[in-house]
Amino acid sequence: MGSIYALAALGFNIIYNATGIINFAQGEFVMLGAMLMAYFAAVLKLPLLLAFIVVVLLVACVGLILERGCIHPLKNPSILVLVMITIAASILLKGVTMFIAGKEVHGMEYFSGENTVVDMGGAKVPTQTFWILGVLGVVVCGLVIFFNLTLAGKAMRACAFDRTAASLMGIPTKRMVMFSFFLSAAIGGMAGAVIVPISMADYQSGAMFGIKGFGAAVFGGLGNNFGAVSAGLILGILEALTAGYLSSHYKDALPLAVLLLVLFVKPSGLFGSEAAGRLKKF
Repeated sequence: MGSIYALAALGFNIIYNATGIINFAQGEFVMLGAMLMAYFAAVLKLPLLLAFIVVVLLVACVGLILERGCIHPLKNPSILVLVMITIAASILLKGVTMFIAGKEVHGMEYFSGENTVVDMGGAKVPTQTFWILGVLGVVVCGLVIFFNLTLAGKAMRACAFDRTAASLMGIPTKRMVMFSFFLSAAIGGMAGAVIVPISMADYQSGAMFGIKGFGAAVFGGLGNNFGAVSAGLILGILEALTAGYLSSHYKDALPLAVLLLVLFVKPSGLFGSEAAGRLKKF
């Protein structure tokens, strides 16, 4: 679960770095990935890899449509207007999904087969756990390569540091914003696609993924990708420990309480300092 929160937090950071806004529709991207994966893999019986690729592309296109249809046409909008647009998009995506897919909970079998587990020190670990960790690792490595070794990635980093200066240097900032929504939605779709065999999905599940992903992004230092991954994993571990040692009723409350405590002590987040800023090249 911490890996899913980390992926959601990365999606928040990518758009925040490019635009300076918080995309409150990020949780719905995760929900769409889960719902579409259940449909293509469990209902249409598409091959697993093909279903995964189709789901990621479809969710990425939803993010692209959101940016082209709602963000791009605006001339010098305020941050508040942009945030309200993402909230409206979240409500719209949730409503459309409920209308098309219904209120039922959807799921599918593990990628490695029905209810397969691995015995690790007496603990029964679902094999889907390793798929989730693997996807997080691939995404992190891919982002490191993209932001450091590609021209588009370096252009997005330039926009993150100073959009005005990047624009004066000839970087198409509008195009970078468009690509940030595409990339953020694609990551959200990946997260939803790999988590659906464990957590199931319905039209309302995006809200919790969005809250936890945003919490991880803020916890680690908003805009810092290294912090987002670290904080997401920490929140997931805290959830598991709370459910195991206290009660599953408190598993959502304690990590958020720890988040509030950290923000009281250090409002910039765990890695939101100048020293951590050097890691922003991630």
